[in-house]
Amino acid sequence: MEENRAVKMKKQKLAMWTKYLLDVMFYMGIAVTVSLPVTIRKIGDLFPYMVEHYEESVVIYFVLGIGALVLVRELRRIFRTVLAEDCFVKENVLSLQKMGNWSFFIALMSVVRSIVYMTVAMTVVILVFVIAGLFSKVLACVFDEAVRYKQENDLTI
Repeated sequence: MEENRAVKMKKQKLAMWTKYLLDVMFYMGIAVTVSLPVTIRKIGDLFPYMVEHYEESVVIYFVLGIGALVLVRELRRIFRTVLAEDCFVKENVLSLQKMGNWSFFIALMSVVRSIVYMTVAMTVVILVFVIAGLFSKVLACVFDEAVRYKQENDLTI
């Protein structure tokens, strides 16, 4: 019994730290996205192609930043239910579906960005977000089934 409580405490602590990390990422993401017009000009010495395509870079990275913020917002919503120990709810299914859609959108915008200027790293980013989108969609299906089982079980009791 004491062992179960220790395991539960570790899980709760991990979930709390992850939630704090997501909170920091969310607010830092807002700051980075809002400051793009200034920061892209400032890093021009390191990445001259970004300054050569300044307007395109600002728009593309702004859209990518918004997509990333939406993903992190949905993750934060899911973690609220994890911390409340009630994660098999319809809201999480919807969040996972949205995360899948936004992951595919980010992959598509990354393809558009590659048209402006291609890097090997962007190919990896595209692949990662396609996989994240597929993973989110599959996980949404799994959660949907779990919610259905939970509701049936609740009606049985």
